[in-house]
Amino acid sequence: MKVNLHHLRLFHAVANAPSLTAAATQLNLSQSALSTQIRQLEDRLGSALFLREGRRLALTEAGRIALDHAETIFRTADDLTATLRQAGTRRKVLRVGALATLSRNFQLQFLRPLLGDPDRKVQLRSGQQEGLLEALDALELDVVLTNVAPPPDARRPWLVEALAQQPLSLIGRPENVSKYPLSLKERLQKAPLILPSPNSALRSAFDALLVSLGVTPQVVAEADDMAMLRLLAREDAGLAVQPPIVVQDELTQGVLLEAAQLPGIQEVFYAVTRKRRFPNPLLSEVLSRWEQTPLTPTP
Repeated sequence: MKVNLHHLRLFHAVANAPSLTAAATQLNLSQSALSTQIRQLEDRLGSALFLREGRRLALTEAGRIALDHAETIFRTADDLTATLRQAGTRRKVLRVGALATLSRNFQLQFLRPLLGDPDRKVQLRSGQQEGLLEALDALELDVVLTNVAPPPDARRPWLVEALAQQPLSLIGRPENVSKYPLSLKERLQKAPLILPSPNSALRSAFDALLVSLGVTPQVVAEADDMAMLRLLAREDAGLAVQPPIVVQDELTQGVLLEAAQLPGIQEVFYAVTRKRRFPNPLLSEVLSRWEQTPLTPTP
């Protein structure tokens, strides 16, 4: 007997709700009507899908298998809808999410192959990583650019590709750099420093370097936004710890100088996608460009 997809959607809602009552409210059904539909699905499958644990329902082993298949079915349907929606438009669209603190220069390099073509359109959204990943999972985005690799997620097995990496450096105005023509250890000890915020991956690596060198720094500013680190360096507040790509234009113009590279510390730029049966061809084109170049972005 064939499975009724309507029953499968109701089952999916119950499995992901905190209780049968919550699922019934969400679906605008009575609890008795919802229970009847679930029992009909169980009869069709020949297996119990839930066990009662107090006031909540717990999935049986058959229920976990059914949920996995249901999610695969609905993801395929969502993928089809998103693909056909794009196929129905003349202009090809790439929807990119970027971590709000990510280097704008890197984002521009990533998008550059698509710019200037009237038949191509880029939609760029910035935000916090979890919100962007949720949008990616919902097929609202094609790719998320970040410098923080997402942790493994059994329900959302991300495809994570390292696109580029760049060493971290001490960067400041020429007059500030010239004040400290010293060894790296002495610079870190004596120069006023502008650092990434303490909760960032780059800061953790930098703090480990300080410990290994036995250095107590003079921290004059901290920021989680690379653009703000760039502005603080331009204002001569001190030497900023950041990847050179963030201040690429200033380095080219001589407004800022790279005082020293920090050994053993790299910022890695990632493209996070999810498996799709019909991936966006524009994304494949952009990613193939990075696969054919070294892992250090250049102008």
